[in-house]
Amino acid sequence: MELHGKYDVGRTDYGERWMAQQALKEAERAKREKEAEGADGAKKAGGIGEAKRAEKAEHVSEASGKTPVLQDEYISEERSGREIKGIYRRGQDENGNPKILYDDPKKTEEKCIGNTDSVDREIRGLKEKVKQLKQQIRAAGGDEKKVRELEQKLAQAEGELGRKDNDTYRKQHMDIVNG
Repeated sequence: MELHGKYDVGRTDYGERWMAQQALKEAERAKREKEAEGADGAKKAGGIGEAKRAEKAEHVSEASGKTPVLQDEYISEERSGREIKGIYRRGQDENGNPKILYDDPKKTEEKCIGNTDSVDREIRGLKEKVKQLKQQIRAAGGDEKKVRELEQKLAQAEGELGRKDNDTYRKQHMDIVNG
């Protein structure tokens, strides 16, 4: 199915245009009959009425020619001459209710791959740093000043590790690659 739109502002509606077209067709038919029969064709019972309708049709067609009308036109698959792929299909929403789904044929499917290797390396490095600081604190058991300094560094490293060792940080800092 195709829809071709003619989106212009107009003054006449569909019914008036249809009647005008029919009157034009009848006027043309009467004109042909008149030419075929000669002057007798104009004196027919419907000849005068058809002439009036033809005048009205010409008037409406002039008006519609000056101001085009907003109109959609349905073109069937047979008339369009090309195969139309279905872009609407039936499906279900997240609650299981029936739903009409739209598949855009122009939209290409893109795949994005998230890589958290660099974030994982950073977190592993922080865990190693925490482990080394704990070992240094055990090794420097007698020197209070050095122990306080190492504990301060350890608290800072553990705080940083706590901020970074979670899924939110990984998602925010991962590398995204289009695949």
